[in-house]
Amino acid sequence: MKTLEQYKLTDLRRIYRTLHAQLQQDFELMDSELLQDLQTYLQSQATVEGVDVSLHAQWAAWLNEGKPTDCPLG
Repeated sequence: MKTLEQYKLTDLRRIYRTLHAQLQQDFELMDSELLQDLQTYLQSQATVEGVDVSLHAQWAAWLNEGKPTDCPLG
């Protein structure tokens, strides 16, 4: 089995955005270890790239690869 580091970052971002968009419909996702691990990994990668993940706008822009979004991300 692959670790998160072995997947393309673009794929991981897409998966995270998709899961995050479903939080309102499936609150149990919020407690998912997989979602938490994915978020932690992505935040570490964003930090390496100079993103301040504590600033929502920077984090959201990084997750969306600089593309505008109408969906709030955490």
